[in-house]
Amino acid sequence: MLTIDQLLAEVQQLPDDWHKAGTVTSATLQAIVKHVADLDVLHSMETGSGRTTLLFSHLSRDHKVFAINEYGDTDTKSITAVRASPLLNQATVEFIEGPTQRTLPQYRFEHALQVACIDGPHGFPFPALEYYYIYPHLEANSLLILDDIHIPTIHHMFDFLKEDEMFALVEVVDTTAFFKRTSAPTFDPFLDGWWLQLYNKNRFPMAV
Repeated sequence: MLTIDQLLAEVQQLPDDWHKAGTVTSATLQAIVKHVADLDVLHSMETGSGRTTLLFSHLSRDHKVFAINEYGDTDTKSITAVRASPLLNQATVEFIEGPTQRTLPQYRFEHALQVACIDGPHGFPFPALEYYYIYPHLEANSLLILDDIHIPTIHHMFDFLKEDEMFALVEVVDTTAFFKRTSAPTFDPFLDGWWLQLYNKNRFPMAV
């Protein structure tokens, strides 16, 4: 049985082309282990699948993975490579296969989440769509991980979250941001209230 440090070392040694949908950096993997170590992770989820999935399968008792193997004509092996890895703790992981634009709206989370990682489709407005279906389930002190903030539309969401009362920025590692869910009330997902959000308060009215 591998320790978490041994597992981390094994995952870090996987080649960059282990699957073809891109991968987080070794420093980001280290940061995930560091921050999740402070939590008792009963339930977690991520969009996208890869080296992070191998880690979460050992860091969480129940990890949901929303991902697909194919992007257009490319077989990324983002699910098949993970499933075939001896580093995967299969007992803790459930794969919900299909485009997250379809699977997340249909899915019903039965438990509060202690960790969520957004790293699915990156085109606008898909990361925001994923966020919409995830954030109501994040409990206080949980961890929200937002990957690829160097992409302009995702960086815009990063800027929004930095000013949102529900989140406190913990750190940025390479192109991955780590947020802690505060005790602020959950923004009602079925009303409007744009004027209550600090990002809008701080910028209204915009020049047009």
